[in-house]
Amino acid sequence: MYTWESISGPGTIDDLVADAHAAGYSGMTVRRIHDWIAKGLLDQPRLRTRRRGSDKAEHSATQRRLLLLLLDKRQQVQHLSSLAQVPLAMWLWWDGYVPTRQAQRAWTTWVGRGRRSQEVAREGALGLLEQVGHQLATPTARARFVRIITELGNGKALTVRGRAELLDAVRDVMEPDTVFAASGLVRALGPAQTPMTVETVMGYVEALSIALGRTLDGKVDAVMLERARAVHRASMTDYLADRGTLAAEAGQLADLFREPTLQVQFDQAGRQLLLVLGMHLIHHRAQ
Repeated sequence: MYTWESISGPGTIDDLVADAHAAGYSGMTVRRIHDWIAKGLLDQPRLRTRRRGSDKAEHSATQRRLLLLLLDKRQQVQHLSSLAQVPLAMWLWWDGYVPTRQAQRAWTTWVGRGRRSQEVAREGALGLLEQVGHQLATPTARARFVRIITELGNGKALTVRGRAELLDAVRDVMEPDTVFAASGLVRALGPAQTPMTVETVMGYVEALSIALGRTLDGKVDAVMLERARAVHRASMTDYLADRGTLAAEAGQLADLFREPTLQVQFDQAGRQLLLVLGMHLIHHRAQ
């Protein structure tokens, strides 16, 4: 079986194709390798020169191994945009595997546009509703919440009027009038030190919307991504130190604080980076 251990050094694009074929992926071609490079799934090769002419450019041993990982994960996802989370996660968590220039292209690929983006946005909206929705929230309120969150998650700008509508939608599913209007109480979910309230959800959605809009406008550069990565790593260090305590106090949100598997880390890399980037942009705007 051809595995990571079979690769001992850099290689040309022909070597990458041969790696894929040896691992059982006979459909890999030079053209597809170029397409994956353009989308950030793989990095650009390093040019080599000699006195007369030039040799074929080389891909590092790390990139050759990344190709095998991508080919394995490709069987589990429908779209290349989902596959882009593999290099994103490696860049986000570990040094020396994926350069920022590649991560920037992978980031654009993951964000994407079109029908797939709307499907992902709707899945995210439904997931958020499941986390924060009150059992007595009406079907109308739930549908409105999902519609608004989906639109924002698909790139719709959050205007002043839109923010007011979002606030109403979040409050209607988290604090339905039939339960909270008379008492004046505020609903707070999760651990006491990091409660999820209406304001928390608003900040979460606004951060995602701002980061998404900035990315779709082509205004997220390498420097901005690296700053977001630094913030993410620092915050995750603090979070992991407190995760056990948070999980014990989280109540119905306990699943959010479970120790993430490696698969979950890969699957959530894009959304985590989007949230941190959005928070960074909001903080920078407030200064």
